[in-house]
This record gives sequence, structure tokens and C-alpha cells, in this order.
Amino acid sequence: MPAAGTPAAARRARLEAATHPVIPGPSTSAVAIGAAGTSDVPCVTLANAWLRLDVAPQLGGGITRFDWRCEGVLEPVFRRCEQVSARMDPNQLACYPLLPYSNRIGAGRFQFGGRDIDVPRNRAGEPLPIHGDGWLAPWSVDHAERDTVRLVLDRSTGEPYAYRAALTYALDGATLAMTLEVENTGRDALPFGLGVHPFLARDASTELSAPASGLWLSGQDWLPVRHVPAPPAWQFGVAYPLPDQLVNHAFSGWSGRAAVVWERRRLSLSICADTSYYVLYTPPGQDFFCFEPVDHPINAVNLAGGGGAHGMTVLAQGERLARRFSFSVERMDMREAASPHRAGARGRVGGRGGKGARSRQTAL
Repeated sequence: MPAAGTPAAARRARLEAATHPVIPGPSTSAVAIGAAGTSDVPCVTLANAWLRLDVAPQLGGGITRFDWRCEGVLEPVFRRCEQVSARMDPNQLACYPLLPYSNRIGAGRFQFGGRDIDVPRNRAGEPLPIHGDGWLAPWSVDHAERDTVRLVLDRSTGEPYAYRAALTYALDGATLAMTLEVENTGRDALPFGLGVHPFLARDASTELSAPASGLWLSGQDWLPVRHVPAPPAWQFGVAYPLPDQLVNHAFSGWSGRAAVVWERRRLSLSICADTSYYVLYTPPGQDFFCFEPVDHPINAVNLAGGGGAHGMTVLAQGERLARRFSFSVERMDMREAASPHRAGARGRVGGRGGKGARSRQTAL
């Protein structure tokens, strides 16, 4: 045991604080240990020997920090939220849940069961409703342990979607597992959809592998206009460098398996989800990109056949839907990072140019 007051004792104390953080009990507030800066929002910290996760229940149940621990150093897996505040833009979070639908709904309305369903706008400056209302609502801590926290949200008085939801974060070794659940508490059946919206760290060496067979091309309003086979430059069959141009599309025919590689940091991330779509958003010049596992494409409720034909689940009153997502971090072997196969993959996409590129940026 190191003597008190020595550098070794200080290091041991810091490690102990990081791996055994303060968590909320029956009569205590949630506290984030070691959060950057000051915050007027209480957070819950989960940590083990490999990972650290900070969750802000009041901020849409979102994540403010998800780091990998290596030799005493915490490296960001999701983009860190450096300034946590009740007044912050939710798009500054590291990740948030998507429910009871993902992305935009055209004209803020759709038809279902012979009824016209109006969906209100939920964001200033956004002409269309986006991502549902779960990411904008304060959640409550239902249960917390050192490696698990379960949040709950009651929107039983919501319109047109009335529901109750639960969101569970759990650390299992080097894996972050998320479970998102929703129950329709309204009188009428409606199509529901779920997903998560992580902002992943990005540098010049970041690569993505996420094979998909097709994608929805979008118009000026970012709503889908037609479905096409995924072009070679965007198939991501092997680990490809992220495109320099803006991509903001829903990909279909996904296996539910993807990988992100930060070759410069010798770090990789395996993503698993029980969904067959994802939305990829790559804003040029930013230190993040978004890979959003979702169970339906953008504006699914207004596509031919409706949401039920495009991955959404029609829930009657009392019926439930759950989706699961996992993010597993691993240190890469140096030989793997330098393998000819990986170099060849980079060479094939080096001249992709501007195929399908857009010069403008938009809100997520």
C-alpha cells in the first residue's frame, strides 16, 4: 500500500474515484465525478476498469461523456460534452435516444388508420418535427448501480404520441449496452420507431465499416425522395475513411453490425443493434460524425405503405417495443493497423471525389 501523500498514493486515489464513482441513492443526488468544468445539471457516472460513462437524465436522458480507459488515460469514444448546462443545445450532447420516431416527419403530419395525424414542431429554427420528444424531455432515475442505470420517462399526456419509456445504460467489461423501451399509453394504435444518436469522435484517421445494400437519397429539405442501391463509394463494406463531403442519408439493408477504427489512436469500436437501418451524418471539418442505428428511415410514416412497411412497429394501447444497442471498445494490435488489407482499402477510396457530395451543412 503506497504511503499517504506520495505520488503513488495520489494516483491510486484517482483510480479509485474513477472506478468507484458516487451514484444516486434513495436520498442523494446523482453526481458526475471529474466532469469537465462546472454544471448545474446532475449527472450519473458509471465506470469500470475499461470505460467511463456520464449520463445526464435531465438532458433527454443523454450521454455527456463516453471514454475508454488505457494506462490511466481516458480517451473519448463519443465526442465529449465539455460544458454541461441546463441551457445547452441537446445537439451538443455525446448521445441521446430517439423516440417515438427518428429524424424528420414531412409537413409535420401523416395519415394512419384513416386519420390525419398532426405532429407538432419541437425545435426552434426547424421547419419539421425531428427525433420525437424523448431527447428534449427530462428523464428520472429509476434505479442505479455502479455499472448500470435505468431511466424512465412518462409522456402519457403527449399528443399525438402518448407513451411511457425506459432507457438502460450498462457497462459490461469494455462494452456499453443500451436498451430503449417504449409502451403506447394512448387510446389509438400508432407506428413507433426507436434509435440512438451518438456523436462519435473523429480525426484524420477515422474509418467506418457498415455494409448496407441501399440508401434513401434526399431533397433540399433532407426528406427522402427515392431509394437506390448504395453506390460503391458509400457501401462501407470494409473499413473506409470517412468522406470529406457531407453525407446525411438513411442507409437500408444493414446487418446491424458496424465498426469504427481510429487508426492513429490504435482504437476500434464495434457497434451492434437489432435494427436494419442507420443514418450517417458527416459534417465536413468537424471533430465528430454521427452513426445512428435506427429501425426506420427518415419520414417513414409518409413513404409508400407507411411506417409499418419501413421498419416501424404499430403499437396498440399497452403494447411495447424494445431495441438494443451495444458499443464495444478494443485496443488495436499494431500489426493489424499496418496490414496490407487496410492500406488497400484506403487506396480504393482515395479518389472518391464528390460523388453525391453536398457543399452545404444543416442541423442534425
